Amino acid sequence: MGSVCSGTVPRLWGFFWDVTGMNREKSAWLISVVLVALLAFQIPGTLAQRDDDYAFVRTLIEINRRVQDNYVEPVDDGKLRESAIEGMLGQLDPYSVYIPPSRQEDFDRMLEGTFRGVGIQLTQREDGLVEVVTPIEGSPALRAGVMAGDIILKVNGESIEGLKLPQITKKVTGPIGTEVTLRLRHENNEEVDLTMTRAEVTLPTVMGYQRKADNAWDYFVTDDPKVAYIRITQFTEATFDRIKEILVGDKDLRIGRDPMGGLMAEGMQALILDLRFNPGGRLDQAVKIVDLFQDKGVIVRTRGRNRPERVEEAHEDGTLPRIPMIVLVNEHSASASEVVAGALMDNRRALVIGERSFGKGSVQELMPLDGKNGELKLTVAYYYLPSGRLVHRKKDATDWGVQPQIVVPMDAQAERRLMQDRYEQELYRRPMSKADARGTTQPTTAPASQPIDPQLQQAVNTMVALLVLQGERQGSAPLILTPPSTRSSTSAPAEPPAATRPATRPAMPSATWPLPATSPAPAAPATSATPATSATPATTP
Repeated sequence: MGSVCSGTVPRLWGFFWDVTGMNREKSAWLISVVLVALLAFQIPGTLAQRDDDYAFVRTLIEINRRVQDNYVEPVDDGKLRESAIEGMLGQLDPYSVYIPPSRQEDFDRMLEGTFRGVGIQLTQREDGLVEVVTPIEGSPALRAGVMAGDIILKVNGESIEGLKLPQITKKVTGPIGTEVTLRLRHENNEEVDLTMTRAEVTLPTVMGYQRKADNAWDYFVTDDPKVAYIRITQFTEATFDRIKEILVGDKDLRIGRDPMGGLMAEGMQALILDLRFNPGGRLDQAVKIVDLFQDKGVIVRTRGRNRPERVEEAHEDGTLPRIPMIVLVNEHSASASEVVAGALMDNRRALVIGERSFGKGSVQELMPLDGKNGELKLTVAYYYLPSGRLVHRKKDATDWGVQPQIVVPMDAQAERRLMQDRYEQELYRRPMSKADARGTTQPTTAPASQPIDPQLQQAVNTMVALLVLQGERQGSAPLILTPPSTRSSTSAPAEPPAATRPATRPAMPSATWPLPATSPAPAAPATSATPATSATPATTP
């Protein structure tokens, strides 16, 4: 079109002005006709497409009007319009959705992995008492001294007896910067008033192997050799910084230039990265984490019908010293977690153990709609691993996701035991005296010959064998892992009485939120499923 406008039009003007000798008005009229004709040739089908769009909109408007005027019962016009949009997007994939203005702020916070409040997970027991499941890491509640098992009696001096959990949550939450005072009864029956200031709370996404007595994470699954274990629950804005801080002691440290702290300074010889049950998250965080361990090569490619290919590559600068790595995945590992596992495996940087991943390899972009009418989250591309393998599981596909090099299956019962054990370890508990703790430790549900986590056991056995071959471990005695909650360790806190412990781990999603290459990705909502001992779902104010 540029060549037409810059070359053809002046020649036409000269032709009509100089050759024909027509007056200026007639020449201008003829030139306009020619220009319209030329533009018509340049944009074939545009007017027809616009007519189709108008016809579609007119049909929608007419249907909406007839429903409003004639349906047997009154209808909510707003809900009707949202349903029309959802019906259209329902013909695409599950990850393409419309976010109306009323849900936009909550949705954005979920993508960022944050919420406003004091940072405690609550559940209402069958006897009506509201119990603290656990405070959130770094939250105002934890800093104030709230611990798992505490019972809430009053909020700002008012009794909550007889109230339901949503009513109590509403009392606890409030604007950022305001204070709230909770009257709590600890597990030893001591009652205290704790005051905390509401703030923006970031959900933790990086976990260790077991809690120490001070509730800090112990990241070493074995001490000889020193094999570290890090679990990522999903990829949010703060995940990479937290991983780097754990490994080298400071998220701002310049690797290769500054002396390293963290696990590296503690003599870490190998690392097991657990991405099981990880539904995904921000692609940029996944790329940064791979780049931390890999000094060259492709990490991931994204391609779409109307998107140019985008290639993310590793860089030598800022790469950690090379140590053996194993990545754990299962059928609930999706999206960004598949990118991390697949990239490290394809580049021969890590061994992958577990079961084939979920196969959610699509990229979503958040597109703001005109007139502040919400956002459209639309699938625009697919992920491709360095080998060229498509991550996404399409309809009738027989090959997808990340296929581990060592397959270790786990049935549903074994997964439930694992989730229960994880749940126990994530709780912040108040240290108990020896007298209180005596007799409360529960026996493991699986004998030592049947570890509660066979996939992790396989990873440890494989890693130890590798280190023995490399001469980095002197001992030869076999290592049998026991659940963290039943390990004999002076650093592990004693368990509370069984009556105060939630019996089941909150359910994890088998699908994932989308992971845009150009927009934030999903974080877990600040709610969890109901423990078996509860009458109502747990919630996080």
